[in-house]
Amino acid sequence: MRPGRRAAALATLILLLAGCGVPVEDAPRTVPAPRGPFPSAASGEATSPAGRVAEVLCFVRDDRLVPVERRLDAAPTADAQLAHLLAGPSAAERDRGLTSSLPGAVGGATVRIAGTHAEVEVDAVDDEAGRSDEVLAFGQLVCTLTARADVETVSFLRRGQPLGVPRADGSLSRQPLSAADYTDLITPR
Repeated sequence: MRPGRRAAALATLILLLAGCGVPVEDAPRTVPAPRGPFPSAASGEATSPAGRVAEVLCFVRDDRLVPVERRLDAAPTADAQLAHLLAGPSAAERDRGLTSSLPGAVGGATVRIAGTHAEVEVDAVDDEAGRSDEVLAFGQLVCTLTARADVETVSFLRRGQPLGVPRADGSLSRQPLSAADYTDLITPR
């Protein structure tokens, strides 16, 4: 190749390479992370959890309470967290063997927070709603609500009257309960 052609080819190559790549900016800038979760090629599962805030819900597997962490963009209200629990496990959670004992034991519920105490009004159960394992059902409610930073104890009402609910040892209590009342039934995370 002649020297003139070589210089022209080199100049063309330099111009082409300069046109490819990342544009230059005058000052550095923050680039926000893309929203996740992102599926991994190998497993099809999320590589990092979505959302900035953890919401803990207690579900059931093999007659044990299993705390499950879901990620949300904002901290849920106590009512919203209770609604998420009553809705039951997601499809992915069901695939991991998680269920709920709430159907058949609790027809519906609302919560009121006073200080660090949650008072839960539970609706009567429709007799045709399904199985009833009240120890696990009330354990789910207590462990879910006491997983919140603003709740230490939970008591229950039905039609405005105190309701005796079973603890892990089988005894009934009308007193405020905590996760400690269900320790023997909780599977570590």
